[in-house]
Amino acid sequence: MVDHDDSPGDGSGERSSDSGHPHPLPPGQRLVEARRPNHYGRVPRVDLQTWRLTISGATADGAEHRLSWGELGELPRTEFVADHHCASRRTLADVHWAGVGCRDLLERFPPAQTAPYALAYASYGYHSNVTVDDLLAPQALLATHMNGQPLAPEHGWPLRLILPHLYGWKGPKWLVALEFHHEPRRGFWEQRGHHFTGDVWREERFAHQE
Repeated sequence: MVDHDDSPGDGSGERSSDSGHPHPLPPGQRLVEARRPNHYGRVPRVDLQTWRLTISGATADGAEHRLSWGELGELPRTEFVADHHCASRRTLADVHWAGVGCRDLLERFPPAQTAPYALAYASYGYHSNVTVDDLLAPQALLATHMNGQPLAPEHGWPLRLILPHLYGWKGPKWLVALEFHHEPRRGFWEQRGHHFTGDVWREERFAHQE
């Protein structure tokens, strides 16, 4: 399973839109209508009775933590509206996300002070590298809902990482683990020529820009 530049939505078509957007787009991006989600491989089947979110690696207490679906749901709920940006230069405007704020998760299960890096793992081993600062951003979210509905399986149900300030490949669908590290490590697409950081406002798409 390899998740890449998924633009969430229910439509099967795509059409450019240059009007009606209340705030600037990042450089090189253009608005599109909702289109089919983009990923390789099968959508995983998930049993919430056995599903767990693992927080591991260089944690502050040195322990590995595993949250059940019910335990995750006990954390504070966060909602916001944000654009979703793909490295393919497509932007879907004003997606309503809801779930658990990454800040709330990291307050409960913090990384070690000397561990500023993380890998976000999805089903079948897909992973993306981010920083702890990315996870502490105000709109960093462990999303369970999109546009008022639970995530559809093809959009990452039951959990996906949302980081609106980064390109879409940085936020894996079907999230199952966050692993903290003392040293930087490259994720799946970063090992294949994508930028280590992936900041949309700096157009950080490819490794040669680093």
